[in-house]
Amino acid sequence: MDPVSVTYYAAICGCLSLLSHRLGRAWMRLALGVGVGVAAALVLPLLRPMVW
Repeated sequence: MDPVSVTYYAAICGCLSLLSHRLGRAWMRLALGVGVGVAAALVLPLLRPMVW
């Protein structure tokens, strides 16, 4: 992975981890993680031109 991808996903996962203890059940955390991962993967190509 290039540095932009690593930094981007690290930021997304870091923010998600801050909320994880408040979400309760494992299925809810898993569903949110999947949703955030899909959203992050869809948004990164739009943000990449702004960085490079």
